[in-house]
Amino acid sequence: MSAPQGRIARMTTIDWRELTHAYGSAEDIPGLFARLGGIEDDAVWTELWSALCHQGSVYEASWAALPVLADIARGSSPGAPFQAVILAGAITGDEADPRRERYGREIGDLLGVTRDMLAAPGRTAPAFVNLLKSLLAFEGVGLWSEALEGVNSEEYEIECPACDEGLFVAFGDYGTFVSAGDYVSGPEPGATEARGELTPMPPERLSGLGARLHGEALAAEQPEVARALTYVFGEGRCPSCDTVFSVSQEVEKQWI
Repeated sequence: MSAPQGRIARMTTIDWRELTHAYGSAEDIPGLFARLGGIEDDAVWTELWSALCHQGSVYEASWAALPVLADIARGSSPGAPFQAVILAGAITGDEADPRRERYGREIGDLLGVTRDMLAAPGRTAPAFVNLLKSLLAFEGVGLWSEALEGVNSEEYEIECPACDEGLFVAFGDYGTFVSAGDYVSGPEPGATEARGELTPMPPERLSGLGARLHGEALAAEQPEVARALTYVFGEGRCPSCDTVFSVSQEVEKQWI
């Protein structure tokens, strides 16, 4: 399959040798994009992620790739639109990055595609959460474009705001609680000692971003995500000092 002329023009107007990604020169990026649209796609996306957003780090080549990712997301270039949206969201997550203004049109296009994707039925819960993360990234909402990953992992690791005890806020298969120790691989998995209550926020009492995200989940028929969000924006009790705290506020203060 030959690449559309639009994508060729976008790729050839940039001297990729002058740009860098996680492994040095970005001269290989046009070749990677050119391979999309065939049986190698999964492997190519893995390479693109590794080069352009390695462990969350973003490079000049990452931003330069946004127009191509926007083309793929819109369906005007070969490749998986979902993958393009998720990678672009990871690249644009820092709302203070001055390069956002330079790529404002592309971010706007990606935002529109993401909204359409969120409205489409049949997404798995993790895929839906990843789309929410990209939506927030394109909107410039801030740390929640990354911190929502805790919804997929079904836990947050924080410190008690009063006694500094390391805590796990869990709301998955192991139950819903606040643990002062590793509840999965500790010496006694499943033990209830050193656990505090995790209280969900009633949906009618959610406000701000929590209310909005919960509404998005309900509208998209994602009950698991909606339920998880009531815990993320709920309250936990530290089992070491009995301090009650807002989970989302502690995530916002401590998320790195």
